[in-house]
Amino acid sequence: MTTAVKAPRVPLPEPGEMTGRQREVYDTIVSGPRGRLVGPLRAVLLAPELADRWQRFGQYLRYETSVPLRINELAIIVTARRWNSQVEWQVHAAAAAAAGLPRAVIEEIRWARLPTFDDPADAEAYEFARQLLTDGDVDDGLHARLVDRWGAPGVVELTSVIGYYTMVSMMLNAQAIPPIDSPEPLLEPLPGGPGGGRLTAIPALPQG
Repeated sequence: MTTAVKAPRVPLPEPGEMTGRQREVYDTIVSGPRGRLVGPLRAVLLAPELADRWQRFGQYLRYETSVPLRINELAIIVTARRWNSQVEWQVHAAAAAAAGLPRAVIEEIRWARLPTFDDPADAEAYEFARQLLTDGDVDDGLHARLVDRWGAPGVVELTSVIGYYTMVSMMLNAQAIPPIDSPEPLLEPLPGGPGGGRLTAIPALPQG
């Protein structure tokens, strides 16, 4: 059953309430490729030096890696679904669609059902994210296939994307950052299976 969106657990500074340093970091964020202040940075701005480093790291991982945007966004929405991260899903499901990921794939991930992939690169990225988020590691064969496709630097970057957006999910969930203009959660709280706690189980692709 869907539950109501929680109130934020920490104050979220508005521009008129910010300190000088907070406003400086805020202006950097909204003048960059994000174009607005959303998601975890609304809370992280309480610690402006952290927010400054966070936004620069996130900008690189979201917009500037050697891995195609479609692959990055696919990994991000798998991460959002694993952690039941409402705002991360809201922002990146739209970004994944804009980057060319089929809406049918996005919808299957939303409901934690096994997607059907037409592109082997999408399937590999999905399974890479799933294994890393589920087991904390990936199979040797899968890792080798991604290195063949994107090179070692690309695999390092993709791993970093998944790790960074896990941190984003934790911040969003722990501080109860609400979805943008949405009174209801966008992801149903799906079961995580044995030992999964509140996390959602991501179905594995068939091997072979």
